Amino acid sequence: MSETAPASPAPSASDTNRSSRRGVILRTPIPGPNAQKVVERDRQYIMTSTKTSPVVAASGSGVWITDVDGNRLLDFASGVAVQAVGYSHPDVVRAIRDQAGRLTHFAGTDFYYENQVRLAERLVQISPGDFSKKVFFTNSGTESAEAALKILRWNRQRPLFLGLLGAFHGRTMGALTMTASKPVHRARYAPFVGGGTHIPAPYCYRCPYKLEYPSCDLYCAKILEELYFQTAIPPDDVAAFIGEPVMGEGGYVVPPPGWYRALKTILDAHQIPLIDDEVQAGMGRTGRWFAIEHHGVVPDVITLAKALGGGLPMGAVIFPAKFDYTVQGSHSNTFGGNLLAAAASLATLDVIEKEHLLDNARVQGDYLLSRLRELAQEHPEIGDVRGIGLLTATEFVKDRTTKEPAPQFRDRVIEEAYRRGLILLGCGRSSIRYVPPLIIQRPEIDEAIEILDAALRAARTRG
Repeated sequence: MSETAPASPAPSASDTNRSSRRGVILRTPIPGPNAQKVVERDRQYIMTSTKTSPVVAASGSGVWITDVDGNRLLDFASGVAVQAVGYSHPDVVRAIRDQAGRLTHFAGTDFYYENQVRLAERLVQISPGDFSKKVFFTNSGTESAEAALKILRWNRQRPLFLGLLGAFHGRTMGALTMTASKPVHRARYAPFVGGGTHIPAPYCYRCPYKLEYPSCDLYCAKILEELYFQTAIPPDDVAAFIGEPVMGEGGYVVPPPGWYRALKTILDAHQIPLIDDEVQAGMGRTGRWFAIEHHGVVPDVITLAKALGGGLPMGAVIFPAKFDYTVQGSHSNTFGGNLLAAAASLATLDVIEKEHLLDNARVQGDYLLSRLRELAQEHPEIGDVRGIGLLTATEFVKDRTTKEPAPQFRDRVIEEAYRRGLILLGCGRSSIRYVPPLIIQRPEIDEAIEILDAALRAARTRG
């Protein structure tokens, strides 16, 4: 959000009272006096990088965050899609406490742990693909991407990787080679690891080829074979293709039906593995364990993080057993599969199954999309509404005909939503993502839409 944007009037009493009758409680402006003190200290001692939210959290429960001033806010960001089962779920808290009382860490990956084995077994069982698999545990999404890229390069001994413009796979140097969502992520870091090539993404709302689905005949997939493999990219030099089933930081872009099947056909013809980056889209957020399942293809490798750890740092790579290392020490880490995180992950998987959260993500996701589309009828700044399950977004434009992005308006909407007690995050150039915990219910969605509607009107007034 812009720190120089003029402040709008405080939310009216009617706005605040309507929200308070449901769940949001605003005792002070956002940020309040205690929050402002924390922000000032943060800016003095912590690296300035990505922080844009004025919320200073003190505690969380379910879909609610309570800040240091006693305000209760409705969270439609889930800690950037991390808190799938909600904040402070008692089963997850209990698992962490029980494990902490026994053992938190012992010699990293040099020894054996039952919790790691149990979690690997679960991931292998629920992941798509009827072939022998193994798991490598990491601490984050970017480390999962790094590990996947290394596994494929080491095994296949090929120098190139393919990916999509607009994709986000992390910020460490190997993952950053394949990240292409925003210039700021890559600026002043070149040269990268090397060997990374990107093709345009299947972004129908902003088709780079100025075509329309379905008359385009999925040209944005077939161009890989028809142009790139015939000119600049020798397919026999490609170690793997890495892509997100729904693009995350790039704007929550959903590929059109058939796109991944067309791509996988091309990759299979050249024996090129597909790395499926499920870091943001996976673990039930779309109503299935893995978002790639909506596209009807089986990936070769899957990367995970975020929601997997139930709020603790945990990532994983699921890969064919044939790609396991045959030389000790070729790749490892110290904290991957940490025992606390493994316990939290197992408890999170149990909660998703026990509370039928895959079903809830589908049902509530459909309802959320319908409510967002209703808002689009009232607000011409909303150019597109898209998503699967509880992985949804609206894209903002200055004009629906020209589709010129409206990033400043988007930022004002997020700021006005915060002021009214709704936590949101942007994505892409001018989109807002809506990724509440998978436990969300209709009344909470209705409250979020009510606040979002008021935020849109306030942002328009400020413009």
